[in-house]
Amino acid sequence: MADNSKIEWTDATWNPVRGCVKLSPGCKHCYAETFAERFRGVPGHPYEQGFDLKLIPGKLAEPLRWKASKRVFVNSMSDLFLDDVPEAYIEAVARVMALADWHTFQVLTKRAERMQRLLSTRLAFAARLPNVWWGVSVEDRKYGLPRVKHLRAAPARVRFLSIEPLLEDLGTVDFTGVDGVIVGGESGAKARPLDPDWVRSVREQCDAAGVAFFFKQWGGKRKAAAGRVLDGRTYDALPRSTVAPFPEEARRLRLLEDAEALAAPWLAPPALAAGGVVSAAASA
Repeated sequence: MADNSKIEWTDATWNPVRGCVKLSPGCKHCYAETFAERFRGVPGHPYEQGFDLKLIPGKLAEPLRWKASKRVFVNSMSDLFLDDVPEAYIEAVARVMALADWHTFQVLTKRAERMQRLLSTRLAFAARLPNVWWGVSVEDRKYGLPRVKHLRAAPARVRFLSIEPLLEDLGTVDFTGVDGVIVGGESGAKARPLDPDWVRSVREQCDAAGVAFFFKQWGGKRKAAAGRVLDGRTYDALPRSTVAPFPEEARRLRLLEDAEALAAPWLAPPALAAGGVVSAAASA
């Protein structure tokens, strides 16, 4: 299960949505799609429908069941702000994050315009939560950098960038209002190359702007062998996490009931919502 993750900058993954649609060059060799499509057609498997979009309300309350505080990557196998994910469902996810205020939630999207709009309207209650980081993916100048502008325009308390896979020199980047930057190269058999000077440029600009810099990986065909050492050291800085103490058991169970109540309307028929299949499955 997802309460232990091998991703360097998080502790756990939480996927109340599965599946996605490719949007830009950074999606070309999507690890999540590759994984999910391996199981298309396998009866009873969580990814029996491959990487098709599916809402998983049975997982909405999952963070309330964990017995320790964690950094939680939200939707490692999807994008919360996909067009076909209903606003009401996105709000339910955000309200769970507000309930579980002893976790740090890391929300990452390529749909920056929709995130900006919702954080300014329906999700305004969640925009300023100290335990939620709102972030965008950046891979290049054409598609990635415009997302940064939308992120800065969103009324988020904590903002971060995932510059992964970094596909070219980004040039000068305005990091105003950004709290942390994660940089990494693409991994896998078809990984595109990462020039060290592209990484150094981002690191130097982060240093100048006082932005936390985390170098995740060089990537390549042999990710583990390539490692994550840049110029003789590792870079592990992340935004500060402001979270509540882990609750006493009685309070956690009460909040778990509240989270399960948020999920209840989505667990009932009908089985379709705004183009996304709704599944009660809470596995994987």
